[in-house]
Amino acid sequence: MSTDREDRPGRGPRQSPAEFEALYAALRRRATGTGGSPAPIPPACVRAATGEIRSGRTVTLAAPVETRSAPDNPQPAGHRLTGPSEDEALALGLHFATDRFGMNVHGDADSHLDALCHVVWNGTLHGGVSAASLTPDGATALSVELARDGIVGRGVLLDIPRLRGVPWLDPGDHVTTADLLAAERSQDVRAGEGDLLFVRVGHRRRRTESGPWNAAETRAGLHPAAMELLAERRVAALGGDGNNDTAPSLTDGVEFPVHVLGVHALGLYLLDYLQFEDLVPLCEEEGRWSFFCVVAPLRLPRATGSPVNPIAIL
Repeated sequence: MSTDREDRPGRGPRQSPAEFEALYAALRRRATGTGGSPAPIPPACVRAATGEIRSGRTVTLAAPVETRSAPDNPQPAGHRLTGPSEDEALALGLHFATDRFGMNVHGDADSHLDALCHVVWNGTLHGGVSAASLTPDGATALSVELARDGIVGRGVLLDIPRLRGVPWLDPGDHVTTADLLAAERSQDVRAGEGDLLFVRVGHRRRRTESGPWNAAETRAGLHPAAMELLAERRVAALGGDGNNDTAPSLTDGVEFPVHVLGVHALGLYLLDYLQFEDLVPLCEEEGRWSFFCVVAPLRLPRATGSPVNPIAIL
């Protein structure tokens, strides 16, 4: 198994199918959930995380919902005002403004959370639950409803472009275990049990400054071997400002290895396409890269994910 545990940042090797399967088996043995359910964040970790609240400043980790078509968003969210009519709006008396939204939750532009039923691997979901539980009416197991009480704990942001002295990682580049460890040393922070780990690759900044591109074909993300560190540290969730997976894939024959390893093997909630451009300057100003974090997905019974607006509280 290739674990890419060198002491300095650098590019990790490609993975063969056999190396990926060995890593998958090792991580599945480390999974701390039971019966196909995610492992809850220990209450003691949540209580300890409240100590991260010092200045009381709050900041979103989500990007605005996109309603216009773009190369990375061919099916944008639909938003339509359903009332009042123009005549009603200008008339005397009481009227209500109402609207309707529709969206592709798992696209390449909007911030969202992946439920544990999102990733199907070899006919099963996390914990060996049969993929037959996915029906035309929705997921009958492991839906986003399992996160109805929120994902709450200590957030840790590791800023890889800051580590490398660049504005962003170029599409196709990837974050290794060595990068994560070096970022921890550079930022004087360490991810641990029950933490919500956020890894910045600069995807959002590049999109803002250079324009959207087809992120389904090329984007920066984690090297699959880096997931072993997350398992060792027993983090509870992984969030990125991209898809978390590198494209093109670094694993032969597996298009989204980080999703398979994180969601399917470990039972981690993954948060894709967040944005950290509002958080970074606050962390730099306060001289710390950890914070209290609240993730509250919508209660969508039988859904495979949810749009999400994580809030960091410093």
